[in-house]
Amino acid sequence: MGDRNDRVPIMTRRTRRTTICATPTGANSKQANGSAGEKTSSQPSHSNRKVKEEKRVNEPVTTPRKERNKTSEGFSCHVLQESLLSSASGYSNYRGILNWCVVMLVLCNARLFLENLIKYGILVDPIQVVSLFLKDPYSWPASCLIIVSNVFIMAALYTERRLSVGTISETTGTFLYLVNLTTLLFFPSATVLMLTSITPVGGAFALCVYTILFMKLYSYKDVNMWCREIRHTKARTLTRSHSCPSVAQSNGSAVHTHVSYPGNLTHRDIYYFVFAPTLCYELNFPRSPRIRKSFLLRRLFEMLFFIQLLIGLVQQWMVPTIQNSMKPFQDMDFSRMIERMLKLAVPNHLIWLIFFYWFFHSSMNFVAELMRFGDREFYQDWWNSETVTYFWSNWNIPVHKWCLRHFYKPLMRRGVNKWIAQTAIFLVSAFFHEYLVSVPLKMFRLWAFMGMMSQIPLAWFVGRFLRGNYGNAAVWISLIIGQPIAVLMYVHDFYVLHYVSQS
Repeated sequence: MGDRNDRVPIMTRRTRRTTICATPTGANSKQANGSAGEKTSSQPSHSNRKVKEEKRVNEPVTTPRKERNKTSEGFSCHVLQESLLSSASGYSNYRGILNWCVVMLVLCNARLFLENLIKYGILVDPIQVVSLFLKDPYSWPASCLIIVSNVFIMAALYTERRLSVGTISETTGTFLYLVNLTTLLFFPSATVLMLTSITPVGGAFALCVYTILFMKLYSYKDVNMWCREIRHTKARTLTRSHSCPSVAQSNGSAVHTHVSYPGNLTHRDIYYFVFAPTLCYELNFPRSPRIRKSFLLRRLFEMLFFIQLLIGLVQQWMVPTIQNSMKPFQDMDFSRMIERMLKLAVPNHLIWLIFFYWFFHSSMNFVAELMRFGDREFYQDWWNSETVTYFWSNWNIPVHKWCLRHFYKPLMRRGVNKWIAQTAIFLVSAFFHEYLVSVPLKMFRLWAFMGMMSQIPLAWFVGRFLRGNYGNAAVWISLIIGQPIAVLMYVHDFYVLHYVSQS
């Protein structure tokens, strides 16, 4: 009885569906007869169901197309696609791999640092740095040499004042500038070479100051000459030099009085330019509205921290590696020489990167904030360089602007070929690189000069045959490998000249 009661509702529901869908007359008779009609209609529906089941067994099975598609989509797990590491996939999110590289770099350098400590002990000595600048604590030749540079600054200022009022001619002014700038280069180098009390580090620092001053005064000469040419052409008072674009004031900054020629020929103006973090002179520099004390303190902290880090890395890591590299060079053991060079490449490149951040970001931003100098573009994305020329144009923006404004464009205006003008820039850069290395070391080997000139064929090769990531990798390899080669060459020659020959 229980089974029968359970089956009756099911039979009734199936009967109703069959009746409604198959014969509407059955539905009318069910409504007229009530429950009796339900009993009457149950028997024919049962027989109809048997007939349909027999037909379903005998007929072939056919599935509708929509149902087949739904079924295939529900069980499908494959799609036409490329692997992620294939270039055709278009996948570019490798942040996890970059983090892995950073972790591996930290671990590898930590192992090297630990190995260095176990082998040599702690070699960091901040007091020893003082001896690099001073041999005699009562004699400061490099500092005295820097103080003397004020003579050349005053010579440039008073020459411009005489030119502005027409006391001397342009030819005389050009001759005076030629004497002043030539002496500016040769006087410090002769002093460094003749004085035995000046150290290589102190001499290099003094020569860097004089080189920067040479480029600044050359720009000072050119801009004032352009102002005189415009004044003579238009024969009226200029509100601004055409070489100095106007700067829009924003963020509530105070409106600065714009200086016009010859009102810029003052001590305050020229010394602001001398200390400003730029090599290109303008009558009216862009100025920031105020000094941000928090920004200034952050840059000062970075300067103090990174200079100590640089000194520690040089003493602890580079000096022992360089000292151990002398014997393979003396024995001309090429395999050991290559091994020493590759071992030196890691600390040298790390120190170079830290120096870049310390100088171009921390130090120059500190000076710019202190002087409210508005143009803070000291570097661009040189790390993405795909060509050698792009790297040299973007890693040192102040020098690049000076070369472009005062050297490259004047040559192009005179009809010089573009390739010849670029080669001339590399020649000038090679000269100053050798000037800043050979003179303080008091030996001339031309390694820095040849290293810079080798950038010309390298730039042609990378630009012609390498593109994209391959070009970027070539630029990084030249930076990582090229510098240690020059360092080892100079250290070896300095060691042979000063130690081997004396012993």
